[in-house]
Amino acid sequence: MRIALFVTCLADTLFPEAAKATVRLLERLGHQVLFPEEQTCCGQMHVNTGYPDDALRLVRRHVRTFAPYDVVVAPSGSCVGSVRHQHAMVARRAGDERLASLAEEVARHTYELSELLVDVLGVTDVGAYYPHRVTYHPTCHSLRMIRVGDRPLRLLREVRGLDLVELPQAEQCCGFGGTFAVKNADTSTAMLADKMRHVLATRADVCTAGDASCLMHIGGGLSRLRAGVRTVHLAEILASTEAGRAGERTGRTEGVAR
Repeated sequence: MRIALFVTCLADTLFPEAAKATVRLLERLGHQVLFPEEQTCCGQMHVNTGYPDDALRLVRRHVRTFAPYDVVVAPSGSCVGSVRHQHAMVARRAGDERLASLAEEVARHTYELSELLVDVLGVTDVGAYYPHRVTYHPTCHSLRMIRVGDRPLRLLREVRGLDLVELPQAEQCCGFGGTFAVKNADTSTAMLADKMRHVLATRADVCTAGDASCLMHIGGGLSRLRAGVRTVHLAEILASTEAGRAGERTGRTEGVAR
């Protein structure tokens, strides 16, 4: 299958390993992943902060870029949620019904990674190996907006070597919410403290999620506590293999020897 990668801003600029892992995983499963270089921001931040005119330009570009592809995947429930629930709305508010219809068509074949794997490709065992104790945080947009449900958990349960532990109060927001964390910093910090307490209660080595934004927020807090818990994107876990990890260990050993 030919799959277009919608990389998202955060993955492109701050967390490229999530995007690279998405490509490695899908190619390992036998699919061709294409990267449309014309893509930019989906406009979610602009919509959420009241800049519809700027968002409209980004929606037009997104539709033009991804309309030629039958399947689009993003390692982000938040950005997929924007494509599905905001793009056509922005176009209609601007009086552009044709753009709205095209945006709805693009949205129909745009998937968050776990949706693509489970619903479209029909796999839960992707051949991954990840020997760590892991807890999963369901991000708000993936949980409430695009409703990925238990798909990420079904994928994680099939990862060899992985000890999956349930996160207490998992459905509570981590407090990020994009610009919410900036505009309501005290509230955001209090929500983050609750989330970190629950993560630490699991005694997990790794906290994973399908959105780099929430992992950035949680990971920043955990790093300040020096808790020893890492945040790792779901795509990176699913892309990990026993052979790959053996290669990493060999590389580290050779580096020390030199």
